[in-house]
Amino acid sequence: MAAFAFVELYVLRHGEAGKRLQAGSKDSERALTVAGREEVELVATTLSKLDVKLDFIATSPLKRASQTAEIVAKALKVKKGTMEEWNELKPEGKRQELYRRLSQFKQESSVLVVGHEPYLSAMIGEIAFGVAGSVVLKKAGLAKIGVTSLQPRIRGDLRWLLTPKHLKKIAK
Repeated sequence: MAAFAFVELYVLRHGEAGKRLQAGSKDSERALTVAGREEVELVATTLSKLDVKLDFIATSPLKRASQTAEIVAKALKVKKGTMEEWNELKPEGKRQELYRRLSQFKQESSVLVVGHEPYLSAMIGEIAFGVAGSVVLKKAGLAKIGVTSLQPRIRGDLRWLLTPKHLKKIAK
């Protein structure tokens, strides 16, 4: 039997983005490609089909991540004001700061975080296995973690780790 989850944490990597931009332009402005949007729409459809209800969405402020979060929020009809950009989810963000922010949620909250690699895979490994780098989250991949403890360190149970191919099969 799974341990009680303090927070149901959904972890989503942004969809496919355009090529790295040329020198002098900002990586933070790279947008989702058409294929990336379609991947994320599939994720959103799957979450809806699984009857996932989100209390809050936190996203990296980088364009490709915030676009990903907006697609999911729209599909799941997440209330206005329950989505924020968090600098902690930038590629260079501090996971300890993210964990501190997660501790603000009420028990049994359902939270989606949207961000980048290798940050998200390291976070999943750290929470579920105590070791960063023990899993890989593909683009538009989705994980679900039941966070069981936030103090003295964050811990939880990995409930799913789904690739876009898995999500496509579920959505059908």
